[in-house]
Amino acid sequence: MSEESHQHHHHHDEDHRTPNSPPTTGTCCKCGGPTTFAPPPPSPNFSEISPPPTYRPIRAPAVPPDPHSQRAIILAPVPQAQHVPVASPPFHFQIPVKRIQSPDDIRRFHDSDSGKNFTGFIVALSDSTRGRKISDPCHQSETVNTIVSILETLTLWIDEIPPLQQAARYGNISYRTWHERLVNSGESLMFKFLPENLKPATVEIVPYFSDSFGNASRIDFGTGHETNFAAWLYCLARLGVIGEEDYQAVVSRVFVKYLELMRKLQLVYCLEPAGSHGVWGLDDYHFLPFIFGSSQLIDHKYMKPKSIHNKDILDNFSHEYLYLACIGFVMKVKKGHFAEHSPMLDDISGVPNWKKVNSGLLKMYKAEVLEKVPIMQHFLFGSLIKWE
Repeated sequence: MSEESHQHHHHHDEDHRTPNSPPTTGTCCKCGGPTTFAPPPPSPNFSEISPPPTYRPIRAPAVPPDPHSQRAIILAPVPQAQHVPVASPPFHFQIPVKRIQSPDDIRRFHDSDSGKNFTGFIVALSDSTRGRKISDPCHQSETVNTIVSILETLTLWIDEIPPLQQAARYGNISYRTWHERLVNSGESLMFKFLPENLKPATVEIVPYFSDSFGNASRIDFGTGHETNFAAWLYCLARLGVIGEEDYQAVVSRVFVKYLELMRKLQLVYCLEPAGSHGVWGLDDYHFLPFIFGSSQLIDHKYMKPKSIHNKDILDNFSHEYLYLACIGFVMKVKKGHFAEHSPMLDDISGVPNWKKVNSGLLKMYKAEVLEKVPIMQHFLFGSLIKWE
C-alpha cells in the first residue's frame, strides 16, 4: 500500500467548534497529520463520571488510568458467583431494548437483581474453569456441541466472503456482507438447539447474538460486543438450555471457539477496536478471556503471572491456557517492547499469584466495562435480563 493512498478522516467540523476551542490533537499514524479525534474536553469532575457516550475510535489519544478510579477498583469487593434462576412459564418474550443512558442508570442496573445476577454468572463461568486446561475432559451436552458447530459455521463463512482490496487500514467492507448473513440466519441458528416450547424466545435472544460479533456500520469490535455474547449465554442459562454442569464446557469449548472466530474476523476484516483504551487497555478487543484464563492458572505448580515473559511457556502452553493465548496474540499484533505497548498487562505480570490476578480482573471488568456508559448504553433488556 503506498504512503500516498492511506486514508484517514480529517473531517472539518469547524461549525461545531467554538472560536476558543483547542485544535484537534489526534494524529494519523501514517503521516502525522491532525485527525478529528480531539481529546475529551477538560472538565473539573471528568474523572468522577463516565466519559460521554460518544464513540471514541482507536485514534483517540490513550488516556492513562485515573488514580481515583484505580483506587476505587482496588477497594471494591470482589464480585461473587451466583446461581442463575431459570425462568418459568408463562413466558413474555419481547424484543429487548436499550435502557442505559447515564451513570445513574448504571447504578440502578448494578443494584438490581438482574445486574447482580449477570455479573455473578460471569464469575461462575470463571470459577468453573479454575485450575483446568482447555483440553481437560468435561461434560459436553448436545446443546453445547450445537453452539460450537454454529460458531464453526460462522467461521467458515469468512472463507466464503474474502476481504476486498481497499486502501483504508481499518474496516474492510466485506465484513458487512458477513454480518448481514449472520443477522439473516439468526433465528434459524437458534432453532438448531432451542426445544419446541422455547422457540418463541428467538425474538428476545437473537438481538444479543447478532450484536456479539461487532458492529456492521462502524466495522468495529470491542468489550461491549463481547459482553453481549456473555449476555446471550446468560439468557440461555435463564431459559434452562444450559446449566451449571455445562459451565466448564461453555468456557473451554464455546468461548474458546468464539474467541477463535473473533480473532479471525479481527484479522481478516481489520475490525477497528471499539472504544479502545490504547496502551492502557488489556487488549484492544477482549477482556473475558483474561478473566477465564487467569482462573485456569490458579494454583498452577510452576506458571506464575511473571511467566508470560517466557517465550517457551507462551509457545508451548497457549493452546491450553486462554490467558497465555491472549498474551501471545498481543505480542503477535503489537511491535516493540511489551512494557511499552501493554503497560497494564506488564503491571499484572508483577502480581504474586493468579488468584489475585483473577479477583483484580473481575473487579476491573465490573468497573471498566459493566459500569461504563459508553459501553453499557448498547446493553439490551427484556424479560430474561430485566430493567427493574
